[in-house]
Amino acid sequence: MIGDTVYLNGRFLPIGEAKISPMDRGFLFGDGVYEVIPVYSRRPFRIDEHLARLQSSLDGIALANPLGNEAWRAVVARLVSEAEWEDQGVYLQVTRGADDKRDHAFPTAAVSPTVFAMTAPLLTPSAETREQGVAAMTAADNRWLRCNLKTTSLLANVLLRQQAVEAQCAETLLLRDGWLTEGSTTNALIVLAGQLIAPPKSHLILPGVTYDVVLELAALNGLPHAIRPVGEDELRAADEIWITSSTKEVLAVTRLDGRPVGDGRPGPLARRMWQWYQDFKNTVMRHG
Repeated sequence: MIGDTVYLNGRFLPIGEAKISPMDRGFLFGDGVYEVIPVYSRRPFRIDEHLARLQSSLDGIALANPLGNEAWRAVVARLVSEAEWEDQGVYLQVTRGADDKRDHAFPTAAVSPTVFAMTAPLLTPSAETREQGVAAMTAADNRWLRCNLKTTSLLANVLLRQQAVEAQCAETLLLRDGWLTEGSTTNALIVLAGQLIAPPKSHLILPGVTYDVVLELAALNGLPHAIRPVGEDELRAADEIWITSSTKEVLAVTRLDGRPVGDGRPGPLARRMWQWYQDFKNTVMRHG
C-alpha cells in the first residue's frame, strides 16, 4: 500500500500516471540511490540525517543531487500531508536518468536524473511478534564492497532476504570472513555478558539511523556498550541478538539457524531497550 499521490520529476501526480522511460538507467542498471525517512505523527524524524545519507550515497556514485535540502523537505512535507496515515515511511529515489542508448559508462550527453518519491504507512512488529521474538538464519555476505551506499542495486539483498522467507525466518544475518556485518534489510547487534555490542560502521554496513538511536539510548541510560567487530563465534554464543530498522525498531532474534538464542525468549535488555525506544518515540520523534 502506498499513498495515492507520488512525486516524479517535479510533478505531484496519481501513482497510476507516474511513468518512466524503459531506457532509464535505474531500470537498466540499478544506477541510482534511495532513502527512506520515517515519519511519526506526520513529523519526519531526523530528516537532516537522512538527507545527509542520501547525499553521501549520491556522492558515492558520482551523481549530482538534483534537489537542495529545502526542496526535498517540501516534497516530503506535501506527500506526508496528503497521505491518510499519521505514521509513514517516505521513500526517495534518484537515478542517473534515461540515456538514448544502453551503455554501462555514464551518459556523455546531458541527461536529467529521474527523481521519484512516495509514501506508505509505517508498520512495526505486532505485540505478539515482539513477545515471541523472531527466527533468523545466517548466510555468507556475498554483496559488493560498498554496502554503506544506499543504492537501488539490491539484488543480492533480495536473494538473501528470500532465503530467510523460504526458511520461515524474519531475517538473514550476514557473515563476511567470519565477522557479522548486518542483516539483509536491518542492522544487527548482540548482547554478551551484559554488554551491548554493535559492529562498527564501515563500507560493509549501511549506516542505520535506528542503529544510532539505539546506541544513543544505551549511553543515555547507562547500558554498557561497545562498538567493535563481532565474530561469528560471539554471534552464536550471544545472550541476545537484536535487529534494528525504522520498521523493525528493536526486535529480538530468539532462534538462530534453528537453535535458541539465550533461553529462546526476548532477553531483558531487549525488553528494556524497546521500552526506551518507545519512550523516545513518544517524547521526541513525534514532536519534530
